[in-house]
Amino acid sequence: MAVNSIRIAAVQMTSINDLATNYNTCARLVKEAASAGVKFLCFPENFSFVGAKDGESLKIAEPLDGPIMKGYCALARESSMWLSLGGFQERGSDDAHLCNTHVLIDDAGNIRSSYKKMHLFDVDVPGGAVYKESSFTEAGKEIVAVDSPFGRLGLTVCYDLRFPEVYQQLRFHHGAQVLLVPAAFTKVTGEAHWEVLLRARAIETQCYVIAAAQGGKHSEKRESFGDTLIIDPWGTVIGRLPDRASTGIVVADIDFSLIESVRTKMPISQHRKPIDFWKQASM
Repeated sequence: MAVNSIRIAAVQMTSINDLATNYNTCARLVKEAASAGVKFLCFPENFSFVGAKDGESLKIAEPLDGPIMKGYCALARESSMWLSLGGFQERGSDDAHLCNTHVLIDDAGNIRSSYKKMHLFDVDVPGGAVYKESSFTEAGKEIVAVDSPFGRLGLTVCYDLRFPEVYQQLRFHHGAQVLLVPAAFTKVTGEAHWEVLLRARAIETQCYVIAAAQGGKHSEKRESFGDTLIIDPWGTVIGRLPDRASTGIVVADIDFSLIESVRTKMPISQHRKPIDFWKQASM
């Protein structure tokens, strides 16, 4: 590990509709990460619960100060490790809705920040199922970036990945150095687009991208693509498990000197056109 770097990891797992089973898996992976010298561990979307039937996620949704999240805060505190918990079923403004919330917990077990998923997955997947996330989920409205010992982190969730403007905002207006993309991509969309989208976001923002993924069959009705990836600011994949559906962790080092080098040698932040330029150019 370089002097100007810090060790992080991303999880790949297959969550099911059992809170205790998922928590035990997460706790085991935290221990594995700790033994590898990891200081920051990133979990995928729906890490704590993936429903097998319609309405199950709503039934278990809780506020961030509820017992489920308190359990994960204790896990962070006991392991002295920061955790990115992306895609938690946070209770919404009424009984018919939840928020798909990315929660960042520090090594003392405190919630440092949270981000509510902006772009909801209302999609008819070619050759697959029809999804309507907005039928039970409230969309977030705020971009979130937060300082940490692992650089300035930009928080997103899954389907946000298809909207580059979010990541442009995080890098160029909010100073992000590391972009977090916890996800549960479908098998069909993952095979087609997962890696290329992640590498594009890394290249166009000159940020590290940490993409923790759900993988494998959660139930008879649902399967996720998997393929947890860690990508550097040049777009190179630096972390990946050999089996995209297995449960485990991917370990890599965030090298702050590489971020600086890439941005200095290709200063796209200086070359970007301001919004007013595009308004003029479109007239």
